[in-house]
Amino acid sequence: MTPHQAVCHLSDAFRAIMGTKPASSIATPFSRTVIKWVALNAPMKWPTGVQTMPEVDQEIGGTKPLEFARDRNDLEALMEQFAVKQGRELQPHPMFGRMTTEQWRRWGWLHMDHHLRQFGV
Repeated sequence: MTPHQAVCHLSDAFRAIMGTKPASSIATPFSRTVIKWVALNAPMKWPTGVQTMPEVDQEIGGTKPLEFARDRNDLEALMEQFAVKQGRELQPHPMFGRMTTEQWRRWGWLHMDHHLRQFGV
């Protein structure tokens, strides 16, 4: 994943959970409980190389990077929209299922941090 692809991936992830981009679900009882708890609460960085949903993978069905400044501005606007949403206004996470507002905010921070760390930001 390139930095530009990461920007588009993050935007697609926000679009999917805010309901403007469809995303398939791979949620199971185990992923909605154990994996969700570990991902949101364990004091460790998220691993790299985990397969993402095709709808948010820029090499499969995600938004193709076009112009970095525009794509970055889109991501900033989506982050602002996401920040004011409540958990019940959001779609279930493709792996973790329904989440509270606090869990969504934690996920948003961790997901952004995960991809920014990939590029030393």
